[in-house]
Amino acid sequence: MLSHTLEQGVLVITVDQDPGIDGRAALATEITNLVDAHRPAPVVIVLGEQAASNATVSAVLRAHQWCGRLGILMCVVTHSAPLRRLLENNAGTFGPGPVVHAQVDAAIATAFTAAA
Repeated sequence: MLSHTLEQGVLVITVDQDPGIDGRAALATEITNLVDAHRPAPVVIVLGEQAASNATVSAVLRAHQWCGRLGILMCVVTHSAPLRRLLENNAGTFGPGPVVHAQVDAAIATAFTAAA
């Protein structure tokens, strides 16, 4: 369901599949465990086309709250404009929403620059 790499000191997590409603908590836990293991590295979450769902957005926003508590920048990448709007509109009241990009290289550059 997900994979991860380190690029330029940035933790890049790729979500390839929709976790479904029943899997969203597990996905959020997997992401936050990776964040904990690699902190204080900034985080970029890449959402593949098969992962574009409300359940994925819910998991990503939970992980964003975790990153906020830790003071870690989190960016999200999706090619889907509707999904980008969904992420931006549902960030809630826990500080600013995640930085959302359409391209992976832009997200990594943003995270790398912010961490420097």
